[in-house]
Amino acid sequence: MRKYFNRNSILAFIALFIVGASLYYTSTLAEKLAEEEKKKVQHLAAAIKIVNTSTNTQEIDFALNTIIEYNSVPLIRTDVNGEIDAFNNIDTSHAQKTKKLLVAKLEEYKKMHAPIVADWGTGRNYIYYGETKLLTQLRYFPYVQITIILLFLVVVLLAISASYRSLQNQIWVGLSKETAHQLGTPLSSMEGWLELMRDEDPDSEAAMEMQKDLDRLKLVADRFSKVGSEPKLEEENLIDRLNDIVAYMQKRSPARVSIGLHSVEKYVPVNISGPLFDWVMENLIRNALDAMEGKGDIDIMVINNPQQVIIDVQDTGKGIAKYQVKKVFDPGFTTKKRGWGLGLSLSRRIIEKYHHGSIFVKNSEIGKGTTFRIILRR
Repeated sequence: MRKYFNRNSILAFIALFIVGASLYYTSTLAEKLAEEEKKKVQHLAAAIKIVNTSTNTQEIDFALNTIIEYNSVPLIRTDVNGEIDAFNNIDTSHAQKTKKLLVAKLEEYKKMHAPIVADWGTGRNYIYYGETKLLTQLRYFPYVQITIILLFLVVVLLAISASYRSLQNQIWVGLSKETAHQLGTPLSSMEGWLELMRDEDPDSEAAMEMQKDLDRLKLVADRFSKVGSEPKLEEENLIDRLNDIVAYMQKRSPARVSIGLHSVEKYVPVNISGPLFDWVMENLIRNALDAMEGKGDIDIMVINNPQQVIIDVQDTGKGIAKYQVKKVFDPGFTTKKRGWGLGLSLSRRIIEKYHHGSIFVKNSEIGKGTTFRIILRR
């Protein structure tokens, strides 16, 4: 039961109770006011009868005062044949055809209330009445109230969502900077030990390979340190950058995996932060490798348009289920048995916040593969 009655559900029930109570109270007031207006019309009919039939001056004065006091309800009087012979509180000043308006109002009033029968000695009459502006406004008030409440809830939810995203960003930035800081000490130590190895054997193959790995670790630390600050974007040839990434990842991929770069043009200038952009591409390629399970093709296609550059990363892996596509960029979401689910979240931050572009899943089909698209604006 706890999963159904948590704090959020209790707050939702309280909000629904408040809305329901408010609507019920407003509806009750409207019904009471409608009943009062019905009594007014009945008193009005009785007062008109007194004016038409009585010879007592005091009774006539009292009846006239009653007519003036209750002269706020819109009404139409008809004879026994249904012909309109009088009306009150109906604005006909802007109507080109008064009779047509009165007929329409009569039909409306017939649907709203049963008529009040008045017999004033000169024949039976029927009084059909509508609602005052106050009652009409009161009936519509619940809908206005619900709209205001919904708008308020939307504003609150947007504020909470923005606060939550801000908190997430602070966590990822803090985690990235702390990772870069923690990597700094062992990297410096490894640099010193590598220098000692070179002093003993300058041509050591092990030392050269270790230097490559050390440079790689420095690049990783540099990437993490840049996550929390605004990087400097520099114009580079995107094709050269992607060729280097493809060459690096191809050496570290299974033998039955082919990574290819496809571009009509050999020179595509873009403003990017090289280390961070490499990180995004490596994340996408690494995810594709995990999805293909040791065999398949990864195709990187570059489309150079005047206003933007499009980069598609397509794999022949197992694909992503439709209900998971919208979640792949959420922090912590992962389909792997191991991993924190931060790669794509940080990739989106790098592309959208730092490069002012966009990254999304262009398409994905189970058993056939996935295509991620990056758009970099000029």
